[in-house]
Amino acid sequence: MATAYAKPVMHNDTTTAARRPVDYVWAIARISIGWVFLWAFLDKTFGWGFATPANRAWIEGGSPTTGFLKGTGENALGGFFSALAGQAWVDWLFMAGLLGIGLALVLGVGTRIAAVTGTLMLVLMWAAELPLANNPFMDDHIIYSIVLVGLALANAGTTLGLGKLPIVQRNAWLK
Repeated sequence: MATAYAKPVMHNDTTTAARRPVDYVWAIARISIGWVFLWAFLDKTFGWGFATPANRAWIEGGSPTTGFLKGTGENALGGFFSALAGQAWVDWLFMAGLLGIGLALVLGVGTRIAAVTGTLMLVLMWAAELPLANNPFMDDHIIYSIVLVGLALANAGTTLGLGKLPIVQRNAWLK
């Protein structure tokens, strides 16, 4: 019996098969979430006045983790997370993560590593906010994490990204 569904175009990392509309949706999602991470890095670094005022910018001596983590003191894991607030190693790790994840996703290189590290960062931020004010367990951190996993599984770096470059194709860790 024939079905009404067309067989999907299958392509691997090295072919130039025609892209499906869903490939572009995943690519736009990848770039968009990458921009969220990259923008957080830029605003916290330079204090452009969106989430971070200029006088609290990292380049002005501000701590990019203090505001969020100090605000978790009353939460379930608040003691643990507020103890991390403002520590130089936490600030550097957080900012390196924002920059690395953001660039990897925007460029489409290292998408799998970015998906894993981004999911870890987002789940830690989610845990710092427990219990959630508006939902028993679901918030944007978990939604972004799910999308990051989807990006990795969909090999989203090859559409509208640098994931098709030969060096990326030869090195699995760059995919």
